Amino acid sequence: MIPVLRRYAGLLAAGLLALVVLGPLAVFAPATSALALGALAAVAAGLAQTRAATLKARCDKLSGEVDLLSRRLLKAETAAAPPRQETGDAALRAEVEELTVELGLLSGIVRDLTHVVGTQDSEIAALKARPEPRPEPLPTVAAAQAHAEPARTQAPPEPERPAPPSPQGAAPSRAPIEPRPIAQDAPPEPVPAPRPIPPRPVPRAPAPWAESEAEIVRAFEADALEIHLQPVVTLPQRKVTAYEALARLRVEGRLIEPEAFLPALERYGRTTELDRRMLQRAAIVVRHLARRGSETMLTYGLSPLSLFEPGLLRELARNVAEDPALAGLAIALPQASWHGLDGGQRGLLLPLRGRIGFSLDRADDLRFDVAQLAGLGVGQVKVPAEMLLRPGSDRRRLSDIAIEDLAPALARAGIRLVATGVTDEADVPDLIDLDVPYAQGAAFAAPRPVRAEVLAAPPPSEAPPPPPAEPEPERRPFRSVLRRAV
Repeated sequence: MIPVLRRYAGLLAAGLLALVVLGPLAVFAPATSALALGALAAVAAGLAQTRAATLKARCDKLSGEVDLLSRRLLKAETAAAPPRQETGDAALRAEVEELTVELGLLSGIVRDLTHVVGTQDSEIAALKARPEPRPEPLPTVAAAQAHAEPARTQAPPEPERPAPPSPQGAAPSRAPIEPRPIAQDAPPEPVPAPRPIPPRPVPRAPAPWAESEAEIVRAFEADALEIHLQPVVTLPQRKVTAYEALARLRVEGRLIEPEAFLPALERYGRTTELDRRMLQRAAIVVRHLARRGSETMLTYGLSPLSLFEPGLLRELARNVAEDPALAGLAIALPQASWHGLDGGQRGLLLPLRGRIGFSLDRADDLRFDVAQLAGLGVGQVKVPAEMLLRPGSDRRRLSDIAIEDLAPALARAGIRLVATGVTDEADVPDLIDLDVPYAQGAAFAAPRPVRAEVLAAPPPSEAPPPPPAEPEPERRPFRSVLRRAV
């Protein structure tokens, strides 16, 4: 209390003095007292403003000093703390990701090699298990002489004519007359031993697929591959919203489906080349649809072995980045491939996400992880209509939710459900009852080949022909110009 009084002692004294002076003055001279009180108030206001300005200047100075002190403290803390190597960490992270991709690719190659070696081992074991033909024993010289000597000493018996039957009964046939032995005064001439006959090798049964596989490979190398399109329609309107590109191979004039030629191409390691050719043709079709102003999507199902070939997906990523018209293309992978993606394969699919569509087909069961599929960028799931309409009693293939709720659950995650293989018109109302929005199959339209003029269209990389050069202006003398002006 005393320090406060000391600080404000001058003001208190001035106030008491004004009270003593102005009190009597207000009684005898009110006007003068009022003027004096106003002047006193003005002086007090001026003093207060001056003091406030002084305090503000001190506060600003104090805040500046605090700011300077905080900067020095922050600088000291920064100098004491170890420097952050953000650039080095980013470079190290990029190298680790690249090594992870390479290791994933190497693991896929090793798995593929292990599968091929296992197949060859089983074939070799099957060949070894076949019984080898036993060679017949070769006749020796002594045996040949033993067989040849009776032939020289005995003459062939003459056939006897049968006697006519007697009325009392059939008489017993007489014994054949034995030939007389030839006298052997001199030793018989040695008979040369017969030439041994080597045993015939048992011919191996030809493999039933050997000739057909050779024809398939020859047709594939001759580029007898064709692309057919089958539409995907909406239910119940049956409006075409997408197409699926299907591969067909013409062998000896016959058109065969992938189920017949894919095993042979997988055996000879040609599935990646098949996908590369089909993607090139599908890109031409997508560009054709884009030029016509169509927003129809085209889906092609990749082989699972193409995931272990990084060059194919990288080439596709470059083409998609250079050509925005390929946004209408979608690649499909089997359900097992989506479940078994490793880090390297995810890294190869990442540049394609958002630029082209992803689809799941060749489903083995109805147990779909909707969140995982949406996280991978899958926008379409293709399920056989037989699995939706007649799922069977195997609980391992059934979904945790009801089948009629499967399509809405996928739709909430932005994934559309397509029923494939619809061959019977009677199945269409049942699919509509299950709220299946899209369907595909022979009941709507069979696959049809793409016209040759569409595939023969020039690629977009070719530059358009330059416009004809404009003729150079004719030079005229200045006098002719003056004559025209006049």
